[in-house]
Amino acid sequence: MKKVLSISVFTLIILTVCAQGITDQERKRALSHLKQTNGELANLVKGLSDEQVNYKPGEDQWSIAECLEHIAISEQNLMGMIQNSLQADPNPSKRSEVAMGDDQLLGLITSREQKVKTRKEFEPTNSFGGFTGTLKTFKQRRKSTMKFVKSTDLNLRNYYMQFPFGLIDSYQGVLFLSGHTKRHTDQIKEIMQSESYPQ
Repeated sequence: MKKVLSISVFTLIILTVCAQGITDQERKRALSHLKQTNGELANLVKGLSDEQVNYKPGEDQWSIAECLEHIAISEQNLMGMIQNSLQADPNPSKRSEVAMGDDQLLGLITSREQKVKTRKEFEPTNSFGGFTGTLKTFKQRRKSTMKFVKSTDLNLRNYYMQFPFGLIDSYQGVLFLSGHTKRHTDQIKEIMQSESYPQ
């Protein structure tokens, strides 16, 4: 009888943990970071000429236009990965397998010290009809991302995504997405600091 009771209590605890949704603090942090990275990027590229957005520091390097397109593509692809992760059953028992904390994850994705070649499906291919169309697409996709974070009641900590560097939870997936924007905004700043960048 005691064994059955203890199993029932354990099951109740698990169900209670799963039922708890995203916390106010988590929602606020994610939205603040998404808003910050959105604003920084939009302000940085505002008013640039065609010559400036298409300038490449080197043959094998991206232009500002290509960086922005990569950000817009990634916004959709990463949100797709987050949404796919939510199709699984919530599993709080896997939390111990998460590779790193939130701050460490943001530090990893925003750091420009280590360059990483992106996967083919994330590469820019001039698919949005030029720089203006790309910027509009990014803004629409970021608006959709923020709407998701504002409206979800799920505990994103109980869903997971596998990355090459390890397992992260789906809340961290949102932070990764926002941090990815910061990473390539900093890349755009590097392009603008090139000696031959058009003024």
